[in-house]
Amino acid sequence: MRQTKDADFPWWLVILGVTGLWMGYEVWASAIYSQVMGTLVKGIQVTVAVTLVAYGLASALGLGLAVAGLSRSVVLRQAARVWIEVIRGVPMMVLLLYVAFVISPAMVFAWNWVASWLGATPITSRDFPLIARAVLALTLAYSAFLAEIFRAGLQAVDKGQIEAAMSLGLTGWQRFRHIVFPQAFRMILPPLGNDFVAMVKDSSLVSILGVADITQLGKVQAAGNFRYFETYNMVALLYLVMTIGLSLGLRRIEARLKMHTK
Repeated sequence: MRQTKDADFPWWLVILGVTGLWMGYEVWASAIYSQVMGTLVKGIQVTVAVTLVAYGLASALGLGLAVAGLSRSVVLRQAARVWIEVIRGVPMMVLLLYVAFVISPAMVFAWNWVASWLGATPITSRDFPLIARAVLALTLAYSAFLAEIFRAGLQAVDKGQIEAAMSLGLTGWQRFRHIVFPQAFRMILPPLGNDFVAMVKDSSLVSILGVADITQLGKVQAAGNFRYFETYNMVALLYLVMTIGLSLGLRRIEARLKMHTK
């Protein structure tokens, strides 16, 4: 029994904690690490903002796609399936470039065409900032994956409870809000959390558009001082702190939800 407890002790967290403390000391004691960290800190706000906005929009769109995929309408079901399969079949980086340099200019052109009829002010591609294009790309990409998670959760709810709610006279929206979604959310919280952590990491791809996130500032810093070892050590450390911190926080939330459901 003792051997099992020792095996379950999070030694990996201790190792990472000691490594983090050592890196923190290096930042405090080393002028090079301090300079690198001073530059990278400016990109944390961009990384966090891109992740939060994109994930929020992707969750809303993914939930809509999941509901459409379970709809009685054949058109809605097929449209949702086409969206999900196409988006999931395109690599993240390709989709990012496609949205940034194909879809976004097309949206600008469409707006200007409508503006010419309405007498509104036309815009140019420069009026569509790269950070907005990056958020749009991440939103579209993750909406397909989140839609499958939401669909699985909605289908996992006991149909007997839905029938009982119908017998009580609850409307479709009331059944979804009070019966279906709360139970589905508890079941799908772990995969939703995993995708949120994954988006934190995938947000680094926006650096290919020149968005000043952690990765982009790290590339610029390394190109200027040629201190690749120190720079990318700090880039990796910042992402590790964010992802591991989120993972531990999500585990605590899952544990509390399990305690409340018992």
